[in-house]
Amino acid sequence: MRRFAVSLAASTMALSLAGCGVLNTSDDGADTDPSQSSDITVGLLLPEKANTRYAQFDHPTIKKWVASLTRNRGTTDYKNADQDSDVQASQMQKMIDEKVDVILLDAVDSHKIAPMVEKAKAAGIPVIAYDRLAEGPIDMYISFDNELAGKLQGRALVDALGSDADSSDKIVMVNGSPTDPSAEQYKTGALSEISSAVTIAKSYDTDGWNPDIAQSEMAEAINTLGKDNIAGVYSADDAMVSGIIKSFEAAGVSRLPPITGQDAELSAVQRVVTGQQLMTVYKSYTEEATVAARAAVLKVEGKDIEFEALGRDDVDSPTAKDIPAHLVSVVALTRKNIKSTVVADHIYTVDQICSASYAAACSAIGLK
Repeated sequence: MRRFAVSLAASTMALSLAGCGVLNTSDDGADTDPSQSSDITVGLLLPEKANTRYAQFDHPTIKKWVASLTRNRGTTDYKNADQDSDVQASQMQKMIDEKVDVILLDAVDSHKIAPMVEKAKAAGIPVIAYDRLAEGPIDMYISFDNELAGKLQGRALVDALGSDADSSDKIVMVNGSPTDPSAEQYKTGALSEISSAVTIAKSYDTDGWNPDIAQSEMAEAINTLGKDNIAGVYSADDAMVSGIIKSFEAAGVSRLPPITGQDAELSAVQRVVTGQQLMTVYKSYTEEATVAARAAVLKVEGKDIEFEALGRDDVDSPTAKDIPAHLVSVVALTRKNIKSTVVADHIYTVDQICSASYAAACSAIGLK
């Protein structure tokens, strides 16, 4: 994959998209392109509900832009599999039977969904892999630069240990689901930063990104290594951090080691403010979702040149090579750049972050 440079600020992303003609639309659809009157249905299959991003950002943003790009004639048929691959297969079959025009697929299990991708292809329905790289004959992959996200996490963890970090420092890795290819990409990126600097004493692949499983894994690591012998924790996402912290608290640890995260969930940003969490990775879900809506409408409209222009990168899956891809860049969110990332991009307001329980901590770092 060709890699993007790290953004200086995530708020520049939407501007860059507009500048290169990726969006080329307005909120009310008055100047909408590519379609003036597209009566289309976009099937949207999202994988789970534990992560708040899908309900809060992905679905509403895609729904909004499909409508805007089609002058309110296009609709979005949304289903969430709640981390059940069989349910998702049934949901996709129903969309194929109902002859939706295009499917945006965020797979629960990238391998198990491949036969359904084949079925959609046979039925003449394009499939765009969204956020996770599904196997099978997909038409495009739209996601983030996942290895870069892992690199940012790993780099932050090593930096937090200071200049005297060495191979005697024991790190626990709590990785994401083994059925999600993105999790392996995050891990690869993180390992490129930490494997030569510290000892990875325990490493887990967490089914379903489940915080409860992450809590059990961390409890096992604490029991094996000792609560005072863990220098840091690589957590692949924010939801699992909550379970990891519970394990430390149950073990009587009052001063947490540095813990990474990803997704910039509100609770994670608040933990960054208080110092419970070292950092999180901010990814512009609104940008990713907007590009996906654009790609879906362009594909249905048969505007191949514009569609192909979105796929400015390429990736390989176990079943296909040189898949056109659009990879959105990411940024490490720390105490220092909360305002220039999630606040500047109108993801959260300062008031939301600095609610009563966090007001003092916000004041201490000048977040007002």
